[in-house]
Amino acid sequence: MIGIPAGGGPTDEGLQIRPRLRADTASPRQGVPSLWAATAIPGTHAPVLAGSVKADVLVIGAGYTGLSTALHLAQRGASVCVLDARQPGWGASGRNGGQVNPTLKHDPDELVRLYGAARAEPLIDAVSRSADLVFDLIDRHRIDCHPQRAGWLQLGYSERAVEAMHARASQWARRGVRVELLDKAAAAARVGTGAFEGGWLDGRAGTLQPLSFARGLAAAAQAAGAALHGDTPVTKLDRQGAHWTARTAGGAAVHAQQVVLATNGYTDGLWPGLARTVLAANSAIVATPPLGALGENILPGGEAAATSQRLLLYFRKDAQGRLLLGGRGHFADPRGAADFAHLERAVELLFPQLRGTRFDYRWAGRIAVTRDFMPHLHQPAPGITMALGYNGRGIALATAMGRDLAALLCGDRAQPCAFPITPIQPIPLHGLQRFYVAAGVAWYSLLDKLSG
Repeated sequence: MIGIPAGGGPTDEGLQIRPRLRADTASPRQGVPSLWAATAIPGTHAPVLAGSVKADVLVIGAGYTGLSTALHLAQRGASVCVLDARQPGWGASGRNGGQVNPTLKHDPDELVRLYGAARAEPLIDAVSRSADLVFDLIDRHRIDCHPQRAGWLQLGYSERAVEAMHARASQWARRGVRVELLDKAAAAARVGTGAFEGGWLDGRAGTLQPLSFARGLAAAAQAAGAALHGDTPVTKLDRQGAHWTARTAGGAAVHAQQVVLATNGYTDGLWPGLARTVLAANSAIVATPPLGALGENILPGGEAAATSQRLLLYFRKDAQGRLLLGGRGHFADPRGAADFAHLERAVELLFPQLRGTRFDYRWAGRIAVTRDFMPHLHQPAPGITMALGYNGRGIALATAMGRDLAALLCGDRAQPCAFPITPIQPIPLHGLQRFYVAAGVAWYSLLDKLSG
């Protein structure tokens, strides 16, 4: 048994959480799988849970947060059971762009201003080291996910945007991060297009095959002793005394001292109000065939890249030389190729030499955007912890969050959790979230045009 500090919140005995069943809102309605699903390493066997089991910790959600939490808890000697409504990595953990980006939306100096140095500096340090953790786990567990640590380029279309990025880079440089400031010529040489006025390189970052990384974490968690069960949606949580019971759609049950809810952009009504703390927005991606000689001058150093627009584009090449480009999608899940046309047009605008190139893969996944653009960690009742809201930086941040959650649940004071615990605060008028997204798209597009 592990010693775990109780979170704040209700203390009434017999607390029961009864959500409606979650609808399947994640799978793009098209026949072609994502590039990652087509090229990933085989998934670990995660059978449907049958019967009743006991564990120190139940983890709900087998994405990066849940898998990292399970792995680090199991390595500390806890008995862990992981349940997922699908299979490990099925959600955004297996659908993202594969960029390992150890930053937050807020710059370091802004975090210090917002939270004070005592609270902000440990968080800044944890975020800065989050890519180290990802690549260390890959090495330690020999995860075959095509890791490459060539850095991350942030690029601007205007001199004003580039000035802001150089100021951001200087903040990280003062904290020991290897950065490079890029003018127009340097950006063109690194990216293979003259579309940008400049930018900066973050030397901590890299890329990987995201679904393979998730599946590798799942295999490592199993090897450490965690039990993983897929296709096992949880439909109800009950607390009786000091323990929780999770009931599944198939009639199975897990009895645990602690519960970790790690469902991020696929959060449903399992805990009242939690889904209303984030906007679950689609991020869509297109991928070309391997480009061969045609792509030699595009990101020749293997970096990942993103624009500085508020509605950013992100792009990279995979291990086979395909170009991937992603950005905002429609609020509703994509239904066909027409929903990705804006991204295909962006490829041609950035790289005219690729005009007429076909796109073999189109897919989308849901990211969780928080109101303050910060990851959220909650303990609303004794014995339950929830983490979500990585705002498009989930590979590095969610993996680090999982490690910190394991230390937090085990009461490890030598490794304090860098992510602050906050109360659940639903976004006002959350039921209008599709209008939030549409209004935000229009507003930020206008700001981008005015600042360009």
